[in-house]
Amino acid sequence: MARLRHTLGMVATVAISSLLLASCAGLEVNIPGTDDTTNAPAAGPSDDDCTPLIVATSSEKVNLMEELGTAFKESPEAEALGTCASVFPINISSGNGAKVLITNPSTWPELDPEWYPTIWSPASSVWVDRVAAAGNSNLVADPTYFTHTPIVFGIPESMARALDYPSKDISYADLESYIADEKGWAALGKPLWGSFKIAKTNPNTSTTGLSVILTQAYSASKKDKDLTVEDVKAAEDFSRTFESGAIHYGDTTGNVLTTLYNATQGGTEGSSYVSAVALEETSLFWYNKGNPDSHTVQPGEQLTPPKEKLVAVYPTEGSMWSDNPAVVLNSPWVTAEQKTAGAAFMQFLGTKAAQEILPNYGFRPLDETVDVSGSLNASVGIDPAKPTVTLPKPEADVVSAALDQWTQIRKPSAVLEVIDISGSMDDPIGDGRTKLEGAIDGAVSTLNNFRSTDHIGVWAFTTRIESEELGENLVPIYDFGPLKGNKEAIGSAIKDLIYSNRRGTPLYDAVSVAYDYMLEEAEEGRINAIVLLSDGSDTDSSISLDSLLVKLNQKTEGSNSSPVRIFTIAYGDGADRDVLNRISQSTGGQMFDASDPKRIQDVIQSVMNNF
Repeated sequence: MARLRHTLGMVATVAISSLLLASCAGLEVNIPGTDDTTNAPAAGPSDDDCTPLIVATSSEKVNLMEELGTAFKESPEAEALGTCASVFPINISSGNGAKVLITNPSTWPELDPEWYPTIWSPASSVWVDRVAAAGNSNLVADPTYFTHTPIVFGIPESMARALDYPSKDISYADLESYIADEKGWAALGKPLWGSFKIAKTNPNTSTTGLSVILTQAYSASKKDKDLTVEDVKAAEDFSRTFESGAIHYGDTTGNVLTTLYNATQGGTEGSSYVSAVALEETSLFWYNKGNPDSHTVQPGEQLTPPKEKLVAVYPTEGSMWSDNPAVVLNSPWVTAEQKTAGAAFMQFLGTKAAQEILPNYGFRPLDETVDVSGSLNASVGIDPAKPTVTLPKPEADVVSAALDQWTQIRKPSAVLEVIDISGSMDDPIGDGRTKLEGAIDGAVSTLNNFRSTDHIGVWAFTTRIESEELGENLVPIYDFGPLKGNKEAIGSAIKDLIYSNRRGTPLYDAVSVAYDYMLEEAEEGRINAIVLLSDGSDTDSSISLDSLLVKLNQKTEGSNSSPVRIFTIAYGDGADRDVLNRISQSTGGQMFDASDPKRIQDVIQSVMNNF
């Protein structure tokens, strides 16, 4: 089979132990055109007379794969098969796809076996290498590389103009100096914009996050190849300053961009949330189209572009690339006919007909003769002539050193967990546990995310309880303060919640008290946050929702304040998602959906990836 060969420097390694099963969100698979309540497709592979090719891919490529599949049907590669083949893309995050293939490849989550994939196309070969490193035989040896996208920084257009970009180049060293300057934007002539803040994803779960910490080391060492472990060590102070500018470590770029999009659409100054976002260029493309989380666009869906677009900044040191491999699985459910058809589809991906489709979805073709200017241009904040420097893949020990260093220098956190223990938490979740037992297991399992220098506290709320410290309806399960060596003690205190009395849901009162408390405890230089888990709607608060939102919106981020973000978890079908989302948005936080309560442990892990 003809294959496009991998010619790019890419962040990939066979032995990234820190990247193993810490994958971000739960193992949820989405099938285009499915019913949200049943996850049952209106039509599946069994309704098609052709050989089905199920392509498991990251969300930003689902629409792309649909069009590539349509074009494939009319291609010489398909005609040579003698029988027809149909492409059916499904959406699963790259890390979660790797997790399934490593741990239990015969049980793809929430899918009928007819939707088990024939082809896997994650965002980066780092995930393919990870599966191979686990000794898994479910992959054909040689992936096909058919498209790529560089890692860039997205800066709001007004801020880019203030930095005189693109007339003036911007480097990682420049960004580090903007973060380090206590005057923030005031030093750049914009005193009302506060401090210079960046958004980064967690490198233990995100290819983009990993690319950024490696590029920081490249920048500090003034190298564009041959990065060493010694270079990473020498870059510690530079990288520490970079980390100090992080607002929080997003579990996905899509969540960060959605928060920014909602803030700007609502009239909030973008500078109050973030100054620069590390992301893939294709994510910036979709953000500027009005699709901040790069979700699968449904037929008839109208996208609304943001009020202010992001401009792609290509740092002068160079960029790493996400190389988007595709590989035919060698799994028992993949038939000989599917393997043959899959090989033909792979061959098609390298043809001019397929390569010309890629720019319409924000991706760079590998065929350099394809004109991308009609799609990838200044109107969507992209310069197709950049980046001019490609940074190569470091050796495995260098990547491991960078990840180990990040664990030590990442921005410290201060997190107050507030857990709803109302009566509905006794409801079963279908796996032999109650909601409360699931929440306890999830909270305890994530304690290893924190370092001894991080601050943490745990509160519980319901009616007809009280404490001297917090008053009615709230009890401290573990007093807020430095974690030190107390993980076991905190875990034990959380487990004791199983014996608690459970009654009403004073949700707004709990948020109000927790927010006031954390504003007093918040420190400059930390990620100060509240993690709120609730499975219902407010029933017993003295403060109204309107009054609560007014309070939360009064404290905005600037150069002299210590903001507190609220990350909410909507737990089960009864949770008031709209209210929890508004609470999060008002503080620059995010809401996480645990509609399926069995996924609560994965969802809590996804939340904790922010810290």
